[in-house]
Formats: sequence, C-alpha cells, structure tokens
Amino acid sequence: MARTDERFREAFNEALDLCKTMAAGDQLPSENDLAKRLDVSRTVVRAILEKLQDAKIITWVGRQKQLLRTPKDKDRLEVQSGQISEQQLERQFLDWILRFDVAPGTALNVAKLRRQFSVTPQMLHEFLASLSRFGLVRRRPKGGWELLGFTREFAVELSEFRMILELNAVSHLVRLPPEDPIWARLDDLERKHRALAAEIDERFHDFSLLDEEFHTLIGSAVHNRFAAEFQKIVSLIFHYHFQWDKTHERQRNEAAIGEHLRLIAALKARDAAAAQAAMTDHLTTSKQTLLSSLRVHAPA
Repeated sequence: MARTDERFREAFNEALDLCKTMAAGDQLPSENDLAKRLDVSRTVVRAILEKLQDAKIITWVGRQKQLLRTPKDKDRLEVQSGQISEQQLERQFLDWILRFDVAPGTALNVAKLRRQFSVTPQMLHEFLASLSRFGLVRRRPKGGWELLGFTREFAVELSEFRMILELNAVSHLVRLPPEDPIWARLDDLERKHRALAAEIDERFHDFSLLDEEFHTLIGSAVHNRFAAEFQKIVSLIFHYHFQWDKTHERQRNEAAIGEHLRLIAALKARDAAAAQAAMTDHLTTSKQTLLSSLRVHAPA
C-alpha cells in the first residue's frame, strides 16, 4: 500500500473517531479545522468528506457538513502500514522518555509521535490513555497530552507498588502444583542464569533481557487482569533502568544473578518465607539501582 493511500486511510479513520463524538444533526468543523486536526492537506480533507458522504455518514453542501449517523466499526478502512505492535510501541515510547530526551511538562505533539512510532492515531491515543493511569502523562485542559516525566517520586512509588505485586506473585507461585508448566520454565531460567554467570565477563550486557524474562515469569503466576496490566509497565521500566547507568554494570548484574538464583532455589523448595525474603532483598537492591540511575541521568 502506498504511503499516501495509507495516510488517507488513517486520516479517514480519525475523521470517523471525530464523528463518534458528535450527535446526528451536528455540523462538522470547517475544512481548515479538519486539516489541522487530522494533520493532512485540504485536498485530503475533501476526499475524506466525499467518502463520508458516499457512506451516508454526512451530508455535504458547500460549507455545510452535517452528521447523519454515528459511524460504525464496519465503516473503518483497513490500514496495512506494517505498523509496530502495542508491545513495540510501549518499548519505544518508554525508551524515548526514560532516557530523559523529553523534559517533564512538555506538551506531546501527537501528530509527530504518530509518525515517529508509525502507529495509527487510535492506537497512540489508547496507549497514552493507558500511561495516564500510571501518572506518566496527562490530558491537558485545552486538549492534547503532556508528559509528567519520570521523577524520583515516581520511581519510589513504582518500586513500592512493584514490591506489593511481586511478593503477591511469589505467594501464588509457591502454591502451584508440581505439574504446572511454570516449574519447567523456572528450571530453564535457572539454566540461563547459571550459563550467564559462567560467562559474565563477556555477556554481562545480556542480563537486562534475562531480568525481564525472569520477572515476567514470576508475575505470570497471578491470573489477575489488573495485576497483569500494572506488572507489564513496571517490568518495562525496570528493564530499561539496567541500560541507563553503566557504572559497575558487570558487578551489579552479577550480584543480581545471584539474587535471582537465591529466589529460584527458595521457590523450587516451596519455601514461602525464604522466597518472600529473597524477593524483598532483590527488589530493595533494584530500587536503589533505579534511584542511582536517575541521579546519573538527571538533567544538569
């Protein structure tokens, strides 16, 4: 699909989203206003209006553009842009903000972000709305979005909530029956940790991905949609903090591997108290590493 056709389809779907916020009989904005909202030319706006009229969603006579009916899902156009997945968007956006390329309080240019991450307006809107629940972004009173930033206070609150989530996950995991597939996956992770520890001098950079895999597995012991949503964002943020501060990275990662192995041993022994203690110690260390990385990358 050509890029121009792809952009038309995206803008048409944006126009449908706008129409969904209106009631039958309402007037659509002017062509100039639509061009600004949709970030396209007036020529593209006219093509969109024609298609809306053909679908009997609006009537269009001169400057009068009246909504006839609320659009339905079947009115949307398929967009085959090779766009990134939701998980890729999360990673790329977090990588962008967590490296302090953007100052807290910055207004987010949604049109620019959409092009930067190659996503549809709807996907970006839903993603920003999900981040707003964590206090990373917020809606501006007059429209649009604002980055609140990744502050020390945010890091402390995130670490405290992570402690609640993962200690709860540990308590669930130790009670799982021997036939549960999570134990085989835990054995596999133990082998990966020991292999990395044996080659730590050459492969210490590989730990951040292993850390993410490890904590994701622990979190999977809890079948709770709310916990899963928060666990995902928490894991991503802590995954990135290993990449910020390179000071003593090898020693820090080697120590974390030891903490993971201590926790794995307690879990396999079904020792709930030892597992809780191991997780508490590990997350306390992780919190200090996160706060240290914030100091290293704090704006001058």
